[in-house]
Amino acid sequence: MTHPRNGTAADDGPESQGPGEHGPSARDTVRLALVIGALGVVFGDIGTSPIYTLQTVFDPGDPHPVPVTTDNVYGVVSLVFWSVMTIVTVTYVLLAMRADNDGEGGIMALITLVQRWGSQRGRRVTGVLAALGVFGASLFFGDSMITPAISVLSAVEGLKVVQPSLESAVVPITAVIIVVLFLVQRRGTAAVGRVFGPVMVTWFVVIGACGVDGIIDHPAILRALSPTYALGFLFGHFGTAFFALAAVVLSVTGAEALYADMGHFGRRAITRGWMFLVFPACVLSYLGQGALILADHRNISSPFFLLVPHWGRWPMVLLATAATVIASQAVITGAYSVTSQAAKLGYLPRLRIAHTSESTIGQIYVPWINWLLMVSVLTLVFAFRSSTALAFAFGMAVTGTITITTLLFFYVARAKWGTPKWLVAVGASVLLFVDLLFVAANLTKLVHGAWLPLLIGLTVFTVMTTWQRGRAIVTAARVRDEGPLPEFIDRLRSGETSTLRVPGTAVFLNRGKQTTPLAMRANVEHNHVRHDQVVLLAIETEPVPRVPADQRLVVDDLGYTDDGIIHVTARFGYMETPDVPSTLAMLDPARTEGPLRLDRASYFLSTIELRRGKAPTMAPWRKRLFIATSYITADAAEYFGLPRDRTVIMGSQIDV
Repeated sequence: MTHPRNGTAADDGPESQGPGEHGPSARDTVRLALVIGALGVVFGDIGTSPIYTLQTVFDPGDPHPVPVTTDNVYGVVSLVFWSVMTIVTVTYVLLAMRADNDGEGGIMALITLVQRWGSQRGRRVTGVLAALGVFGASLFFGDSMITPAISVLSAVEGLKVVQPSLESAVVPITAVIIVVLFLVQRRGTAAVGRVFGPVMVTWFVVIGACGVDGIIDHPAILRALSPTYALGFLFGHFGTAFFALAAVVLSVTGAEALYADMGHFGRRAITRGWMFLVFPACVLSYLGQGALILADHRNISSPFFLLVPHWGRWPMVLLATAATVIASQAVITGAYSVTSQAAKLGYLPRLRIAHTSESTIGQIYVPWINWLLMVSVLTLVFAFRSSTALAFAFGMAVTGTITITTLLFFYVARAKWGTPKWLVAVGASVLLFVDLLFVAANLTKLVHGAWLPLLIGLTVFTVMTTWQRGRAIVTAARVRDEGPLPEFIDRLRSGETSTLRVPGTAVFLNRGKQTTPLAMRANVEHNHVRHDQVVLLAIETEPVPRVPADQRLVVDDLGYTDDGIIHVTARFGYMETPDVPSTLAMLDPARTEGPLRLDRASYFLSTIELRRGKAPTMAPWRKRLFIATSYITADAAEYFGLPRDRTVIMGSQIDV
């Protein structure tokens, strides 16, 4: 798959040479730091998959168990290897990561690319694909709930191997770790993040070494690297292999993280980390576990921990717990990012967001999502009580997101880069066949837990689409109530509306420059006053991660250069949090009809009280859902960084 190179962050990422870097040594140091950083953030989920994948495949408690035979072991290990190769290496590393939105990746980035480039090829197709993308993002929330539960459970379950008498303590210990994990979220991961990379480097080296030790004892397992074993198992024993796919998919969990975190580390750093350490280490671990099972079929109970020498099992349990906490941290942070992006793109209400790092823009904390996730994760731990039971639910969320990502990527490849139809057809057919095979296999586990991520996904999807629809209805109603801004300005200038001009600067936040802010209209019509300097401020979220500073502000005098009223449009990317006072401070006084006294400026907000109306705009239950969702909206003054003591809030009512 080829497309024109444009030098975005997806190509070079943050590792491109800066002005203070000279020579290959400095560049190599930066690149190594980025790779280590990526290892600590990006690969936690997929890097801990070897703990539970093969154990789940051969779990005798599975409703469709895979018999432990020599042929089946070779077939399963080969199937795991080629699944990782096809889905992670080909779909994500080689293909999807080339589809960036100004350097940012992830399914939300794909949605914006589809909407931007697909609009030229038909609104209907674009709308359907965008809706699929939103559903994929909704499934990610299910992933965010299941990953901490299954990852930490699988690591703590190593206690059963080291000390069988501790089996009853697995669930309580897991719950304590999860509670602590969510309690420290508000402090941010800036300090802890510095040790994540080295811990994960140690993790991958250790699991790779343990895998080599197992391979040495039974080197014949290396034959599983041949695709003939995977294909022979899949088509020669289709009934068994098909059901095994529902557990094999666990080997590719976390693939979406490679794509979603591309903007922080760059494509090259993630690719190098995957190809030179993560992929080999995981493959060696799977091969070593396969060799161990071939040596003694009873080792299916916990092949990952049994692969470790007796003297090293306690340290391995501790290291695995640390690695799974890191994996959980990565997916929790991902949930914060997806929530923030979805809110700025109009799919969720504005939520309170705290930035936990002064240097890293992606490190944010969303309290409402944090506590929702904690309650959900603890519920899953106590309800399922084991990693193998949770595995049935896990696969459905993963396969759904992967399939939608593949579909959206090939659409973008055709719409944006003009990739030949035959190449798109061949590539999409092969990869979607693999993805849909995994989806079908996981559907067989529907009554055994696979319903859970689908239920979570459908619930989140319903909330997101309802909010988007309700927001459009409220916006249309506000436009009617606010009235045209040009006519309002003309009445003020002509003196038709009698007002007293008072000293100072007033900033009115509004959605655009076509209509009059409700707060300004109320101030003029009821209080009969206006300020010397009036700034009508519209904040626009662009479908790009960040907007350059020189493109941040657009000033319009609204037709008159001497009335002290200007309109300012502040443009932000969906990865940025708007700070109104700091943004207004960037204005050139020559363009504002006189200097703005921002140190004493008053900020006016228009708030809306929503009521369920009789108009058939939405189904009654969706109206109730929309109004209920509006209650979690963050305080606008806090969200936009407005000073509390100089912010005036004026309300009105709108029927939905």
